[in-house]
Amino acid sequence: MDHHIRPATAADADAVEAVIDAAYRPYVARIGLRPAPMDADHAADIAAGRVFVTGDPVMGVLVLVAEPDHLVLENIAVHPDAHRQGVGRHLLTFAETHARALGLPEIRLYTNALMWENQEIYPRYGYEVTQRRQDGQYDRVHYRKRVTGPTSDER
Repeated sequence: MDHHIRPATAADADAVEAVIDAAYRPYVARIGLRPAPMDADHAADIAAGRVFVTGDPVMGVLVLVAEPDHLVLENIAVHPDAHRQGVGRHLLTFAETHARALGLPEIRLYTNALMWENQEIYPRYGYEVTQRRQDGQYDRVHYRKRVTGPTSDER
């Protein structure tokens, strides 16, 4: 699979929505509500330059938001048909490279506490838990990763 990552364009909006829906749909029953990324304004995020995609057709989506002192990894979604092909790893590496390019020292993200698969994945890539808290109706585990030096793929 081609892991080239590029900024999403308006023409990618339907594909972005389809990947996010496919990636998060299995969690709806488990957590009892739609995960927040399913209801995000994907077109607005694309227009703001926050969305990056990989694959042809699109199989991976990354939403990054630059804050003054960190990069928020707002969403990472891999279509189930592309699981175990390195898509997620490449998207995480891209997020680190992007943070460095912006001069930001860390990446922050959160996941729903009932998405335990994510809680197994993020520590493998150097993310540490900073807190667990209730955000409205969502029980979230917050993570951060300091991004100094080369990425694991650059070493």
